[in-house]
Amino acid sequence: MYLTERLPRETGREYALRVIKENIINLELAPGSMVSEKDLAAEMGLSRTPVREALIELAKGKIVEIYPQKGSAVAKIDYNLVEEARFMRGILEDAVVQLVCTTAAPEQIHKLEENVKLQEFYLVNEDDRMLLELDNQFHEMLFEIARKRQVYELMQNITIHFDRVRSMSLQVVKDTKVVQDHQVILEAIRQQSPEEASKAMERHLSRYIVDEAALREKYEESYFK
Repeated sequence: MYLTERLPRETGREYALRVIKENIINLELAPGSMVSEKDLAAEMGLSRTPVREALIELAKGKIVEIYPQKGSAVAKIDYNLVEEARFMRGILEDAVVQLVCTTAAPEQIHKLEENVKLQEFYLVNEDDRMLLELDNQFHEMLFEIARKRQVYELMQNITIHFDRVRSMSLQVVKDTKVVQDHQVILEAIRQQSPEEASKAMERHLSRYIVDEAALREKYEESYFK
């Protein structure tokens, strides 16, 4: 498992939830694989209780399946849930990016610009993990600028299905259009054009659809439901 440092004031449960989610998204914990509370706790240096609580929380979003007396498993990729997650993000992010176009301050736009420049750097240097992290940060920043942080937090449990497929697409398709989409969204925000920003966001969140055949060809069929 890929481990990151525990953040200041982060509880054991919060740390376990964040690390397990990241490893599911990055396929370090593969679809369909069994996971052990004991082993996960040992790797993260935690007791089993916060790990159990994190798995229960992930089970609510159907990304982890818990089998009494048997253990837990990472859910296989279910395109119905991926589409449901995309649908939720599409509606929320469309509203958010339009709001950002009319409310973003110059310093907030500057931070978005810095993020996109870093995306360009890691695209050239072929670092998929950092690209995905910066992609997530870009969208998170939009919610913060729109003062919709709580909405962003509430949608995380279901959008993990979508994020996992996005991660796979970055590794397989190597599509530069993801960064280009963010450039277009950023330019629409600069121009205070909600309509153009909305169009760009819809296009951006729909790219995974055309990647399904490539993903099924690259990854084991056992990964998919």
